[in-house]
Amino acid sequence: MNLKNARLAAFGSTRRAGIRPEDDLNLQALCKADTSVVTIFGKSWDFHVTDIIRTSLEENLNMIRDTIAFLKEKGKEVIFDAEHFFDGFMANRDYALECLRAAADAGASCLILCDTNGGMFPSDIYRIVKEVVEMFPFLIGIHCHNDGGMAVANSIMAIEAGACHVQGTINGIGERSGNANLCTIIPNLQLKKGYSCVPKEQMENLFVVSRTISELANLVPNERDPYVGRSAFAHKGGMHIDAIRKNPLSFEHIDPSLVGNERRILMSEVSGRSTILKRIQEVLPWADKNSPETQLIMDEMKRLEHEGYQFEGAETSFELLVRRVLKKDIKFFNVKDFRVLCEEHWQDDYSASAIIKVEVDGVEEISAAEGDGPVNALDKALRKALQIFYPQLDKMRLTDYKVRVLDTDKATAAKVRVHIESTDGQKVWGTVGVSTNIIEASWDALVDSIEYFLYQHHEKSEMKLEKTV
Repeated sequence: MNLKNARLAAFGSTRRAGIRPEDDLNLQALCKADTSVVTIFGKSWDFHVTDIIRTSLEENLNMIRDTIAFLKEKGKEVIFDAEHFFDGFMANRDYALECLRAAADAGASCLILCDTNGGMFPSDIYRIVKEVVEMFPFLIGIHCHNDGGMAVANSIMAIEAGACHVQGTINGIGERSGNANLCTIIPNLQLKKGYSCVPKEQMENLFVVSRTISELANLVPNERDPYVGRSAFAHKGGMHIDAIRKNPLSFEHIDPSLVGNERRILMSEVSGRSTILKRIQEVLPWADKNSPETQLIMDEMKRLEHEGYQFEGAETSFELLVRRVLKKDIKFFNVKDFRVLCEEHWQDDYSASAIIKVEVDGVEEISAAEGDGPVNALDKALRKALQIFYPQLDKMRLTDYKVRVLDTDKATAAKVRVHIESTDGQKVWGTVGVSTNIIEASWDALVDSIEYFLYQHHEKSEMKLEKTV
């Protein structure tokens, strides 16, 4: 790939003790990677040298020198990661610094100070990094783990102390409690401190990058992550929402659009009437806070929340609730009957099957499908039946399915809340269902998701018709 801004680095360790660099299989592999940059990690804590890799302190220094010199001879730019540097500095300051000198003398272009155990405090990071920066006329970097929950703070304190290179990962993905989260560090440095970390026009892609990496890694995004979490700019309390509408600066530290995120006003009885009113007015423009329709919807919302419903992330279900209470809903389809069968042969590809009868404009259609479990089978059977009437449904798919047990004291008779997230490739929406029957809860959320998609398609068709007329 012809990358404009990024450079790919091969990553590995110093040579093994007691052998020449050219005989080390790891170094041979690093050279074969054919990258212009190689990052090498080596021990800088005397305890690790003597007790973990079990060699002499002098041999460890030779391993650092020999490895970097060998790679430099091959024309590589070498970055040196001083593993466990801060623990090593606290235990044996002189030896930790000697490891840095060995790397610098051998030709390393950047010396990275690693908080490998992730237990340092920001004040210690600042003090030690500042001392190293004043001592070495080289590029100094920082590499933090998050075991103490301070990887981002430690990285920023290192920059404050004079470091100019930060190692981290998207979403903080990493061993144990993770690495420093670049999705937090980058906007903090660029938007708050005035550093240039990424091209300005790319900053608004941060949210998408975060989501894409989570998807590729098959990890559930942390919705409370700063900047890129869906809750980062979400508001629920009535006083907060009122203030946000008057001036976003009241409860938002940046404009969400700067990182590609968006403001979300969550649906709940504690959000206040003004929040709910805004959604009601999308269906009933003339409604106000004192309208009987508003009170009717508030009462229904309270009843549903008492049953276990939550509309955060499922604002679509709330919109459909408004339409139904106000008798403004469109009956796109009617489910006449459905049946789900679960098989005993769990090792088979399909463990469940579903049969569904639907009616659209007086026309009935029966469909059957197999699936990986009852909900998947229901989803397939319903789509199969409805696509005969609504072929546009082939553009819609489910992207997430979550089940939350609400009253665990009732064991297998407990009530569950099912949240489904769907997309048409452009927009993402969430729906919710609650029941003591997990199939029923899933079914309610599934039907809401499809109905919302059909509403959106119907409204687009109506707008096109109006323009044509």
